[in-house]
Amino acid sequence: MTVQETLTKHIQVAVQSLFDLQIEKVEFQATRREFEGDITMVVFPLVKQLKGNPVEIGNKIGNYLVENVAEVEKFNVVAGFLNIVIADAFYVNFFNSIKDQDTFGYLNPVEGEKAVMVEYSSPNTNKPLHLGHIRNNLLGYSVAEIIKASGKKVYKTQIINDRGIHICKSMLAWQKFGNGQTPESTGLKGDKLVGNFYVEFDKQYKKEINDLIAQGKTEDEAKKLAPSILEAQEMLRKWEAGDEEVVALWKKMNQWVYNGFEETYKNLGVDFDSYYYESNTYLLGKEVVQFGLEKGIFEKDPDGSVWIDLTEDGLDRKIVLRSDGTAVYMTQDIGTAIQRVKDNPDVGGMVYTVGNEQDYHFKVLFLILKKLGFDWAEHLYHLSYGMVELPSGKMKSREGTVVDADDLMSEMTETAQKISEDLGKLDGYSADEKAKLFKTIGLGALKYYMLKVDPKKTMMFNPEESVDFNGNTGPFIQYTYARIQSILRKADFDYTSVTLSGVEMSLHEKEKELIKQVQLFPEVIQSAAANYSPALIANYTYDLVKEFNSFYQNVSILGETDMDKKIFRVQLSKTVGLTIKNAFHLLGIQVPERM
Repeated sequence: MTVQETLTKHIQVAVQSLFDLQIEKVEFQATRREFEGDITMVVFPLVKQLKGNPVEIGNKIGNYLVENVAEVEKFNVVAGFLNIVIADAFYVNFFNSIKDQDTFGYLNPVEGEKAVMVEYSSPNTNKPLHLGHIRNNLLGYSVAEIIKASGKKVYKTQIINDRGIHICKSMLAWQKFGNGQTPESTGLKGDKLVGNFYVEFDKQYKKEINDLIAQGKTEDEAKKLAPSILEAQEMLRKWEAGDEEVVALWKKMNQWVYNGFEETYKNLGVDFDSYYYESNTYLLGKEVVQFGLEKGIFEKDPDGSVWIDLTEDGLDRKIVLRSDGTAVYMTQDIGTAIQRVKDNPDVGGMVYTVGNEQDYHFKVLFLILKKLGFDWAEHLYHLSYGMVELPSGKMKSREGTVVDADDLMSEMTETAQKISEDLGKLDGYSADEKAKLFKTIGLGALKYYMLKVDPKKTMMFNPEESVDFNGNTGPFIQYTYARIQSILRKADFDYTSVTLSGVEMSLHEKEKELIKQVQLFPEVIQSAAANYSPALIANYTYDLVKEFNSFYQNVSILGETDMDKKIFRVQLSKTVGLTIKNAFHLLGIQVPERM
């Protein structure tokens, strides 16, 4: 039981006994460093109900706790804040209760509770994954792992956008300029090969637009009349009509891309429980649109297009089916959501990891699903995140100016290698061990740098800065974990089967602070899950590592002559190491045993 949970019960009894008042909640905060105390109760919420002086109320509660609660040693009151000093025995007993738990802080799913489905990645099959996809994948994967650790069953999924005009652009360019190229004949990953033809299409399309403008057309007219776009639109119509030749080409090129994606996902360390394909779910979406028309939820315009009017809900009219009967993104997303719950009846909510440029789209989608009468639509969440920018500016896929995900991961590994070699941290490593370590450090740097930032914020990514071995970085935390493993290897005595009594132990200030930081981990997991924020886990881990390094610098561990203290400090180091490892697992980051 945490100190907050323990104190809450005792303070509720104290307030009932002293003031004949029942309170449901007690508000706590960390004690400010200039005051003595381990935790602070905020007295102000009681002042209005008791109509008394906050200092007097605080003193009365403080005296009651000292007299009646073994865990409370002393207290002081500053204005409306009751600073409470907790006895060392409480922290030692708490530590003893969790030191043998390999996954302290994690909860198992509750039987019968609804599951959560987390969608992430969801790429288009016309280009390779890029830097923006990396943030998406890392956020989605981490949020799924955090929700799972908070005690819920989780399904990881994605919707693959495998149909539409953008796919036809790559297909058309390959037909015109590909000369039968394949991933095998070119030595390129399939997603990169297809992406090259998407860029090729755009070059041809822009040339045609400029030619038409030179002939006197306006820019808007030229964009609509360019031969390439007309051919791509015709190809999309043929695909939706099931044209055998077009569908065969579509299947072949998409498979190239899927093979490329799987390689990238494996290298990035993310996975999925299920895949959905827009080419399947848009059909169900069209059926639902028909159902909505019959129920009066949707309305048909004279040109045959189908819309929903959301103006009374503060939004606008939104198209759900084009006049030629073809689907839009909204059609597909409606169908996908419904299909997922059909496939997984225990799903009670969904998290969509999609960039903030789609904020409006998801407001509309969630509202439509509610209007269609699905009760699970009340539990849909858009994990909206900011774009990733580079010092060189924004990326554009069609112009080929993106930072490729595979290239970035390779660059991070190379950067980790260079910095590690410069620091001389690799004595006694084999070539294979070095290669594995460079990848662990490089990917750890990338993931931590991405995830320590609040998801809602636009972020600037700086590869060199992310691999720094000092400061709030992945490698700094990994190095501290490796340092702890070194301590454990050097401990030439049995420290695992000993449990030291809280009554007899007197804690060093640094030991106490470290235990207090470990104790926060379960609460941080729950908060990160509730807020869909891996940043809370990342920054908690950094704080824990800072606290450990302060402990390491101020307290002798293996050099301690008192055997009980030595055993306790090694046990504490081991528990901190496990907590770092478990926290980094939630971020999808590995930790090296040596570094």
